[in-house]
Amino acid sequence: MKSNKYILVTGGAGFIGSALIDALNQKGENNIVVCDLLENDEKWKNLVALKFNDYIESDDLLSEIECNNSFLRNCKAVYHLGACSSTTEKDARYLIKNNFEYTKKLSKAALTNDVRFVYASSAATYGDGSHGMDDKDANIQSFKPLNMYGYSKHLFDLYAQKTGILDQIVGIKYFNVFGPNENHKGDMRSLVSKAYYEIKETQKLRLFKSYHFDYADGEQMRDFLYVKDAVDITLFLGEHKECGGIYNVGSGEANTWLSLASAIFKAMGLQKNVDFIDMPEFLKDRYQYYTCADISKLRNIGYEKKMTRLEDAVADYIQNYLAKNKFLGE
Repeated sequence: MKSNKYILVTGGAGFIGSALIDALNQKGENNIVVCDLLENDEKWKNLVALKFNDYIESDDLLSEIECNNSFLRNCKAVYHLGACSSTTEKDARYLIKNNFEYTKKLSKAALTNDVRFVYASSAATYGDGSHGMDDKDANIQSFKPLNMYGYSKHLFDLYAQKTGILDQIVGIKYFNVFGPNENHKGDMRSLVSKAYYEIKETQKLRLFKSYHFDYADGEQMRDFLYVKDAVDITLFLGEHKECGGIYNVGSGEANTWLSLASAIFKAMGLQKNVDFIDMPEFLKDRYQYYTCADISKLRNIGYEKKMTRLEDAVADYIQNYLAKNKFLGE
């Protein structure tokens, strides 16, 4: 018998949040409450084709929770994906309130009402990777984020571990996720999105030069993950209540920026044409040259699906969404 309890998705108008709602809709789940902060960008367009029962602004949700401990009584799961995700945001006070304090209050309300709580941590918590990118490592205090965004996420991971709630909830460290419904993010959207429009206009793509002697220009490496895989894993973790703790969510393999560029040009039916440009000074001391998710912990709890091949994911995104100006759910 299908439960009449609702699912709460914060950041539901955003990139991964709207993709998660689309995946829930495909499973026949429409009893969803969307929470977000709709301001001056156009992320509201991500919601138009989706099915959900109610919408609440993020400030109002927090007020409801603070005034009413039973607000989540009829909720069966909270997917807390709402946050300021700008890696260049410098307002530390804003990031602490929005990413750390908000998550503390929402997690407490969820646990008080015995509601499954899944939240977005970040691979940015790992910093430059010199202390590893191991989601099985209990010594998370050793991680040193390179930016304030990563640190705001790291603070909640530490809080959850210190207070003993981490085993009761799930924190997801997304790696480089790309796919439909991200165009509202501006400069923070993936290279695939930015490159598509740049190549359409100029017939070439600009990539940052490398400033690390171990990596040639364009050979910097990232773990790229298609958003459809990211939300499938997120729902798996939300539905398996016996699983707790932090999980890496990535493809499990690292690809170079040049490999990604090749896939983009191929999907557009063009010959690869790449120029290398100087990296902005403010990025040079906080740039990650290599990321790769160890997903063995995820595999060990029973997630068996293969990740979409990078070339196939890029082709689907470009040909079925960007080229057609389509959103998920349409």
